[in-house]
Amino acid sequence: MTDTPLPLDGAAINFGASTSSRESWSAKTWLAMLAMLATSFALVSAEFLPAGLLTPMAADLGISEGTAGQVVTATALVGAVTALLSNVLIGTLNRKLVLLGLSALAIVSNLLSAYATEFWLLLLGRAGLGIALSAFWALSMAVVVRLVGTKSMGRGVAMVSLGVSLATIAAPSMGALISDWIGWRHATAITAGLAGFALLLQLISLPSLPASAGNSLGDVLGLMRRRGVQLGMLAILMLMAGHMTGSVYVRPFLEQVTSLSTGMIALVLGGFGIAAVVGTVLAGRLADIDARKTLALTGGIMALAALALVLWGASLAAAFVFVALWGLAFGMAPVALQANLSRSAPDALESAGSLMVVSFQVAITLGALVGGYIVDTYSATANMTLTAILAALTLLLALSQRKA
Repeated sequence: MTDTPLPLDGAAINFGASTSSRESWSAKTWLAMLAMLATSFALVSAEFLPAGLLTPMAADLGISEGTAGQVVTATALVGAVTALLSNVLIGTLNRKLVLLGLSALAIVSNLLSAYATEFWLLLLGRAGLGIALSAFWALSMAVVVRLVGTKSMGRGVAMVSLGVSLATIAAPSMGALISDWIGWRHATAITAGLAGFALLLQLISLPSLPASAGNSLGDVLGLMRRRGVQLGMLAILMLMAGHMTGSVYVRPFLEQVTSLSTGMIALVLGGFGIAAVVGTVLAGRLADIDARKTLALTGGIMALAALALVLWGASLAAAFVFVALWGLAFGMAPVALQANLSRSAPDALESAGSLMVVSFQVAITLGALVGGYIVDTYSATANMTLTAILAALTLLLALSQRKA
């Protein structure tokens, strides 16, 4: 393929490309995409790191573990606002410069979190990370299209999303191990090093990415008037809220229904993580063929996995198989959902990226809140049932959409 950058919001995007017409990538393109993968890995590693550090972090700062857990909330809340405004505030700045600035912000934020002596300083650092995270994801879809071309968007998005899958597996467990070895502050500081490595790769590999035009808040909100964008956002809300409703409380399900020990639960969740990586790669290939059908397949797999756990979750073998199948769907979801939403906004990918990130943040928040209420009021099995219902509705929604 040519190394000439595509227009930032070029209208010639074909989301139904056949595999025979898929563009090959040059060495420069591979290196640039590696920089995007490294950035997503660094940012998401920092996002999920507190899951393995809450106990020593709380003890060191003299706060409760519940209070320490609010560092995650701070990241998400700031991120939701940032996603809506980031592409407006950056105006016509060169997008390479913006990406470098976001990585620099992640470095500073992670160092501030690592060496915070007061809880409010820790929150400030996490808020900075939230800005870097959401602004990166809001830009990523448009940048990927410029780097890999129109016919390879699925593979490009999958490569960036692969950083998420890898960080989801590695960050909590490695964070806990490193924290036990050299302390939680050093574990947090390592994420600043990861962001620094990503910044270096961006600096040497990303081409200049001049903006063709700025975005206004009206442009972003006006995009919501498109029927396809509305359905794309609804698909994100349903599928990701359904996923969060069940996945956050999968451990209580495995303890109460499958009667697994902590060690066995770790093995089951390990299978989930490995399958998620496979799902990310698979969805990248499929989305370049047909984004709508890829989303339908993702919803169908998640619905099947959740329903099967409700019916046969007491079996150890079933738990292993269907939690892994759920992981496969989870890995496919970000790629399928992004590609599906983009079908309706090929001329406004940055604005679509903002709406996509806001939808993801709202879905994650709603899913966790609703899931918490259901598991406390009913049971972990009820959570899985709702996951199956919402995933099945996503399948039906995808099938009902018009072909691009």
